[in-house]
Amino acid sequence: MDSAIVGIIGIIVLLIVLFLLGMPVGFAMAVVGFCGFSYVVSFPAASNMIGADIWSTFSKYGFTVIPLFIFMGYLAFSAGIAERLYDAAYKWMGQWRGGLAIATIGADELFSAICGSNTATAATMGTVALPQMKKYNYDTRLSSGTVVTGGTLGTVMPPSVVLIIIGLQTEQSILKLFLAGILPAVVLGLLFVATIIIICWIFPEYGPAGPKTSLVEKFKSLIGVIEAVTIFILVIGGLYIGLFTPTEAGAAGVFFTLVVSIATRRLTWEALMRSVRETLKISCMVYMLVTGAIIFGRFLAVTRLPFMVADYAASLPVSPHVILTIILIIYLLGGCFMDALGFLVLTIPIFFPLGIALGFNPIWYAIILCMVTTMGAITPPVGVNIYVVKALAPDIGLATIFKSVSFFLIACILSIIILILFPQLALIIPEAMH
Repeated sequence: MDSAIVGIIGIIVLLIVLFLLGMPVGFAMAVVGFCGFSYVVSFPAASNMIGADIWSTFSKYGFTVIPLFIFMGYLAFSAGIAERLYDAAYKWMGQWRGGLAIATIGADELFSAICGSNTATAATMGTVALPQMKKYNYDTRLSSGTVVTGGTLGTVMPPSVVLIIIGLQTEQSILKLFLAGILPAVVLGLLFVATIIIICWIFPEYGPAGPKTSLVEKFKSLIGVIEAVTIFILVIGGLYIGLFTPTEAGAAGVFFTLVVSIATRRLTWEALMRSVRETLKISCMVYMLVTGAIIFGRFLAVTRLPFMVADYAASLPVSPHVILTIILIIYLLGGCFMDALGFLVLTIPIFFPLGIALGFNPIWYAIILCMVTTMGAITPPVGVNIYVVKALAPDIGLATIFKSVSFFLIACILSIIILILFPQLALIIPEAMH
């Protein structure tokens, strides 16, 4: 049987059979990849491939960056940094119509700068913001939708775990990806704010104005922003000037956050252990996804299917942006039916070489894939952020949260269109660094 046909059969088996059986994505990719590689090459070669490739990948020093940035985010939550960020945003914007929702997005943007996980961002800000919006009689469709979608900023804003995984899988500079993600994350946050303003203009009862605060209170609240801004400058600034490698920046960020946590006496032993457990849980999930992707990627490589797809797409008499649109639709639909991060890891061996063959800048293209992955975290029925908010607010119906997301999906789509029309948004800071 032709190796390309074997590759197609492997993808079909992976997507239809194993996922329907409920097997986790990482294990499913590993099983199909190993069996396919054994068929195309040989069983001994497949066994050697697993040992050699997994060892060569995970023995790299750079992979320790993933748990470090995740741990930094959980420590920041335990130290009350997220709470103080929200308080500052609330003091400045809470008196506007929809101000609490806008404050949530603002706090999300700042907290994402020290937390690389979208689920951790959604859970952290949901814990702080949902009770406040309920207190001031916000409509649950606006409050839940704001928390669900605001959490996606943690996927784009550095230090994003998604960008780290893309960088490790495609051998792109993690520093350049971090710098490239800053402006797109800001644009996405501003579009979320614009969405809230429009909603509250059409439906004023969705977001009643909160109490006014004095100018003195506003400026006092900025003290609570100093910690997060300092950590961000320490991590990204240290990377930018070459003081740290990405791993060292993660370690420095953890150390500084730990110092802040202890100095403010907010970090209890129980909170520390909870942060460690959550970090281990998420890190193991990510590493299993990467392991499965390595094995499945080697299987696809020996079938040469990704290269054939890339050559075929590059020869089509259509604009590369037409093919890009098709790729983005595939990601959007894929994120509806399986974990968005898992789908990204699964498809990078196919779609990243395709994007490079079409002539796209690899850094810009990585940011595009990252941003469309954010939509997978909020699209029903599998959007993980939706279930995070449901767990935080059991009184809000799942159908209500599903509907609330629709308000913000347009903003996500617009952000991708803007980035396609103005690619320099992602490239200007990395190019300035160069």
